[in-house]
Amino acid sequence: MSDHHPPLRSFGRLKSRPIKPRQAALVEQRLPGLRVPEGALDPAALKPDAAETWLEIGFGGGEHMAAQAARRPDVLVLGAEPFTNGVASAVRHIAEQGLANVRLHDGDVRDLLARLPDASLARVFILFPDPWPKARHHKRRLVQSAAVGELARVLRPGGRLRFASDWADYVDQALAVIGGNPAFAWTAARADDWRRPPADHVTTRYEEKRLGDCAPVFLDFVRLPAATPVIPVSARAEHRDP
Repeated sequence: MSDHHPPLRSFGRLKSRPIKPRQAALVEQRLPGLRVPEGALDPAALKPDAAETWLEIGFGGGEHMAAQAARRPDVLVLGAEPFTNGVASAVRHIAEQGLANVRLHDGDVRDLLARLPDASLARVFILFPDPWPKARHHKRRLVQSAAVGELARVLRPGGRLRFASDWADYVDQALAVIGGNPAFAWTAARADDWRRPPADHVTTRYEEKRLGDCAPVFLDFVRLPAATPVIPVSARAEHRDP
């Protein structure tokens, strides 16, 4: 993925309300030690005993990320989120649960992906990302050919990618773009595989609000071992605003 991309834009505001003093103090104290370091990134150096590394893109308030990390203390969980209040909430969850296997990137996930080695991740979660529901804004959505190509690069063969949304046209877009990349195969065998939350899914308060135009849909993909992702040249301009 190119290092020269436009600034990230969010469907919601990057900061919605003042962070409470107690939480702000916790962020000031804990976030520097939780941040993913700058420069080339070697996940094995962050947690040498980790069985594997997972990434959650746009972790919101951090509920799902923290719950997954608590279930699997043997896994290094990376989280990327530009929303200031969400980062503050995630720091609180990490502190309250005493999690030692989570590292955070409080910014554009594209910058983080560009620093990850090939085949370094075992799982990626993209759960209820910014919907950008107006057609003229669809190019601002995360799931575009360039981003999916980068995910194919950093996921190891057999690695899993989960996308979830409650916006019908975003589900269609994700199925077309991810499923259309030869590096990925959709794992669904029956309707319940996308209509029902996967067994290891953690429902969050945001998901329960049902802000979209359809019931939540869950799409699980597997990274194929022999496929090489094909990224169209036009994908370089996909994040460009009109």
